[in-house]
Amino acid sequence: MAKKLVIKVTAGADAPERCSQAFTVAAVAVASGVEVSLWLTGESAWFALPGRAAEFELPHAAPLPDLIDSVLAGGRLTLCTQCAARRDITEKDVIEGVRIAGAQVFVQEAMADDAQALVY
Repeated sequence: MAKKLVIKVTAGADAPERCSQAFTVAAVAVASGVEVSLWLTGESAWFALPGRAAEFELPHAAPLPDLIDSVLAGGRLTLCTQCAARRDITEKDVIEGVRIAGAQVFVQEAMADDAQALVY
């Protein structure tokens, strides 16, 4: 079994179920003791900004701010460099604990011997 889980979420409010699934899996993995790296790409990039996750609603799903807090408490949350640039998001704009990094770092994490990568 992989000891590290790298999750890339590409969906945001445009595909709420897929988005919520990615954050839920990441939070559950953190709670289970798995090392988690959650990547925000595409429309999920907006959730790196303070207050944006609170605007997300999906019936019968855990609140997105709670899931993000869980990931930040025990894992790593990364905003894609290009996705941030396309949305004029900088390091000074994001939630505390969110890093901005690019494809090279994602590939390095995903290709580690003990890693499993998922894309939502």
